[in-house]
Amino acid sequence: MTLVKDVQALLEDAPQVAQVLGLNLGGQNFGSLQPFDGFPQLAGALFSQLCLSDAIGDIVHRVYASEAQLVEMTLYDIAETARRNFEPGGEAATLLFSRGVQAIMAHRVAHQLWVAGDTSLSLAIKAASGRAFATDIHPAAQMGAGLWLDHGLGFVVGETCVIAEDVSIWHNVTLGSTLNDSGPHRHPHIGAGTVIGAGAILLGGITIGAGANIAAGAIVVEDIPDGRVAAGAKATLRGPAGVSFTPIKGTQT
Repeated sequence: MTLVKDVQALLEDAPQVAQVLGLNLGGQNFGSLQPFDGFPQLAGALFSQLCLSDAIGDIVHRVYASEAQLVEMTLYDIAETARRNFEPGGEAATLLFSRGVQAIMAHRVAHQLWVAGDTSLSLAIKAASGRAFATDIHPAAQMGAGLWLDHGLGFVVGETCVIAEDVSIWHNVTLGSTLNDSGPHRHPHIGAGTVIGAGAILLGGITIGAGANIAAGAIVVEDIPDGRVAAGAKATLRGPAGVSFTPIKGTQT
């Protein structure tokens, strides 16, 4: 695989980079096997260092080795991130250095475990990768291929969220619920090719049309048609408060 060979070449040409990342090709850690025998082993070696856990590296290796489609989705994520972000060093550097790519890789592994019924391990991967990448992505959330998560920091995604193919999302974006709905579509569904700017907050079971643009800082609580721009935020009084976590007097807590 070209990407694996390119990563290997980058690390061999820059030994200090390999040392910083903990991927010394002649060292004693998870990444010491040389050459990498494929993308699953490379991904496992990288995640054992990023998450400071050989156990996580082993799980990432195993899941990618068992799911060829997952590898293809991730390779497309990496290629599209490198293309859209004009990443110096191309796809190899994108895999090694892009927090957004790494966060989505972690989610894809957690999601695969969730779908397979191993929910506790899935949530453990979500928790550990969240600490590493400063994200909080529910493992049940569905994400199409070609997702570009720029920067990655502060990305919050709820359980029933669905993100279609070729979406671009900046940092500090929330795809959350309104807490007024417990149904199967209580988080946003994002259409193909949508672009969501930094700090945008999208709440509830809304649908964002294909190719829409959500401006930075926008607060969106209703559907957006295909190919339209949504911008701005304006709070208005809408009646009595409907959400409370305060115990009702006289009830047992």
